[in-house]
Amino acid sequence: MNPPDLLARLAGYAPQLLNGAITTLWLSAVSVACGFFAGIFIYVMLAGRSRSLAAAARAYVSVFRGTPMLAQLLVFYYVPSALGLSLPGVVSAVIGLSLNTAAYQSQILGAGFASIPRGQIDAAHTFNLTRSQRLWHIEIPQVVALTLPALISEMIDIVKASAVVSVIAVTDLMRVGQQLSSASYRPLEVYTFAAVFYLAITSLLSLAGRGVASRLARRVSPR
Repeated sequence: MNPPDLLARLAGYAPQLLNGAITTLWLSAVSVACGFFAGIFIYVMLAGRSRSLAAAARAYVSVFRGTPMLAQLLVFYYVPSALGLSLPGVVSAVIGLSLNTAAYQSQILGAGFASIPRGQIDAAHTFNLTRSQRLWHIEIPQVVALTLPALISEMIDIVKASAVVSVIAVTDLMRVGQQLSSASYRPLEVYTFAAVFYLAITSLLSLAGRGVASRLARRVSPR
């Protein structure tokens, strides 16, 4: 193996892999953001007084945590087609990833909600705050601060799991790697280089999460 030739080939792969990495990153970010709000809704259902809604939420979580991501994506890709609807692969990917991470985030956020001191909830009742005001102005900011490491970990998991969207023709990082491997007949070096891109994305997310967590810790620490 000639190192200069290898470096030249890697330099040729880089622009396409970078475009795929950008697709992977925004696809994961949108899915995690949608999953966050859906996860809050699921938690509210679980914590509510309605037994039927709580049962439905538990069933939802069980289904999405107990079935493979690939199977879920294929369902959201092929079922609309069977019903006469034509959804782009990207839309199916966002729906599948969002609903999957919502199930996991609902459990992460639930632990955060459970950690909020009861006295704060009682104080909110004293000031006649509505459930919505209490949720968005008191509980959720604290829940995010408390669960940020776990939420960042979930984001990293979604970035890695998003590789399966390549099977529904989404040109993400893995799909670009497959295309380059087919064109170059050098799968080892292409997939290794693609893995480096995945590692870079997850490492940057981890570093960003630590930075935000330390800032939040400084804000809430006594002076």
